[in-house]
Amino acid sequence: MAQLSNDSFAFGGPLMSIEQAAALVGERVQPVAETQTVALAEADGRVLAEEVVAGLDLPPFANSAVDGYAVRFADLAPDGESRLALVGRIAAGSDAAGVATEGVAVRVFTGAPMPAGADTVFMQEDVTEEDGFVRLPSGLKPGANARPAGEDIARGEIAFAAGQRLRPQDLALLAGLGRTSVLVCRKPRVAIFSTGDELAEPGQPLPAAGIYDANRAALRAMVQRAGAEVVDLGILRDEPQSLAARLAEAAQDSDLILTSGGVSTGEEDHVKAAVESAGSLVFWRIGIKPGRPVAMGVIGGTPFIGLPGNPVAVFVTFAFVARAVIARLSGTQYKPPVPLPVRLGFPYRKKEGRREYVRVSLAPGADGIIVASKHPQDGAGVMTSLTRTDGLVELAEELTKIEEGRIVPFLAYDLLTA
Repeated sequence: MAQLSNDSFAFGGPLMSIEQAAALVGERVQPVAETQTVALAEADGRVLAEEVVAGLDLPPFANSAVDGYAVRFADLAPDGESRLALVGRIAAGSDAAGVATEGVAVRVFTGAPMPAGADTVFMQEDVTEEDGFVRLPSGLKPGANARPAGEDIARGEIAFAAGQRLRPQDLALLAGLGRTSVLVCRKPRVAIFSTGDELAEPGQPLPAAGIYDANRAALRAMVQRAGAEVVDLGILRDEPQSLAARLAEAAQDSDLILTSGGVSTGEEDHVKAAVESAGSLVFWRIGIKPGRPVAMGVIGGTPFIGLPGNPVAVFVTFAFVARAVIARLSGTQYKPPVPLPVRLGFPYRKKEGRREYVRVSLAPGADGIIVASKHPQDGAGVMTSLTRTDGLVELAEELTKIEEGRIVPFLAYDLLTA
C-alpha cells in the first residue's frame, strides 16, 4: 500500500479544472505495488503488471482465408482466364506437407494451411470445376484471400504494455498466443461508508425523519466497475470520536477511503473534523456542476476522498475525480471518456468558469441528427434524473448562454461507469 504524505493533495491554485485534478492524481498517487498471477478465465478487467510479448507468430502458419482453390500467382495467365489441373485437397487442421503446387490448383478450406509455393486463393464461388481441371477468372491480385504467418502479430512483437486493462478482445489475443495465465496488479481495496444519523439501511424500518442510504449502493457498484475491491464499512453515525477511530482503522487495510457527505463546514458535518483529527484534509475547488468542493486528504498514508452528499453530485464527481484515483491505484492510465456530438434541444444559461453536466435524454430529430432533451428536474438530489435519462451533455467553462440547436459533447452513462 502506497504511503502518502499529509500534504500530498495540497493545491494552491484557484478553481481547478477536471483535467488538472486528474493530472494531480497521476502525480501524487502511486499504484498498488502487489501483483498476482491469475488464470486467463479470471483476467477480464484486470490490469497487466508486465509487458506481454508474442511467443509465436499469429497465425502460426500461412493459411487460407476462404473456401476455395490455392495457386501460385506466377502460374496464372497474364490476361484472361486460367485453366489448371486440380490436385489435392487440404482441410483445416490437415498437413499440407508434400502437396504439389507448381502449375496446378489445390482445393483448400478456410483455415487450412497453404501448400508450399502457393500464394493466392480463388473463392470457390468464382471457380468452375470440370473434368479434373478448374477454370479461374482473371483480375485477382497476388496474395488474395491468403493469410501469411504473423499477419495478426509476429513472434517477438509487443502484444500488450504493462498497465493495459484487459478486455474480452484482449483475452482472445492472449489465448491465441497460447497464454493460460497473466501477471496482474492487485485490485485496490476501497473502503466506502456513509455518515449521518438520518440514514437507514434499505430493508430496515425507516425512522420518522430518516432516509434510506442510497449513495453507498451506487458507490459499491461504481467502485467495482472501476476495477477495485469494495470494503463496505456501512453507515457511521455522527459521533466525531468514533468516526476518527473508524477512519484510522480503515486506513490500515485499504488503498483508498471514499465517503459521501459530511465534509462541509456545517455543525453536523463531522467527517471533516474526523479526517483532520486522523490525518489531513484539503478542499479541491473543482469547477464542476453538479458538485461542490471535493475533499481530498490523507489518513495514515492512505488517500481519502470526500464526495458531496447529494446522489447526482456523488455520481458526477465520482465519474470525473474518484475514477482517476482508482485507475492510478490500479496501475493503469486514466483515460477520460470520449464524448459524441449531439444537438442541444433546449437553451441554457450557466456561470462562466464552471463546466456543467446536464442530464439529458436522446432521440433522433426530423433530419436524423440526435437531439438531447433536458430532464425537467435538475436538482442534485433527484435520483430519477439519472435513471430516466441517457447521459450528460458537457457545457464548457467559457460558455454562459447556450442557444438551442448548438452541437455539444454528450457522454453516455455507460462511458462514465465502465
